[in-house]
Amino acid sequence: MFAVVALTAYAVDVGTKLLAVDRLTGRPDVSVVGDLLVLHLTRNPGAAFSTGTEYTVALTCVAIAAVFVVLWLSRRVGSPLWAVALGLLLAGVSGNLTDRLFRTPGVLRGHVIDFLMLPNWPVFNVADMCINVAAGLILVQAFRGVRIDGARHRDDEAGATATTDEPTATTDEGSAS
Repeated sequence: MFAVVALTAYAVDVGTKLLAVDRLTGRPDVSVVGDLLVLHLTRNPGAAFSTGTEYTVALTCVAIAAVFVVLWLSRRVGSPLWAVALGLLLAGVSGNLTDRLFRTPGVLRGHVIDFLMLPNWPVFNVADMCINVAAGLILVQAFRGVRIDGARHRDDEAGATATTDEPTATTDEGSAS
């Protein structure tokens, strides 16, 4: 499930960015739903909300590290909701990383394509939506007490309580350190 979500969301992000660049470059904004949703092409050298525009290379390196961390964590996924969350996170980080690696002005310095505009909100893309939904799902799992492997924190506490009721063996020399 992790791989399917990641690959599908990544493909949607890359595809929509290709379409946005092709159809919106040099053209006026396109109203999709009045002023509620407007297609407005921008190239963002920074992070969220165009912050850190002078740190494009550093942001790219952080994104590369994030991809590896998500891939490493995905090996332990035992919950469908965690699989979806990490798949979306990988897709979002990878989608924006692809722009940073392959778009102008050059490798590690490429600008991210943003094209979705809501009122009173910075312009964003599908990768940004994936990252935000992933963050929400991760918070839901954390509040529910569900670990990445699918176990619940309450199960751990119940197991710890059961094991503390059992007598422990000691040696004449005391406990080993």
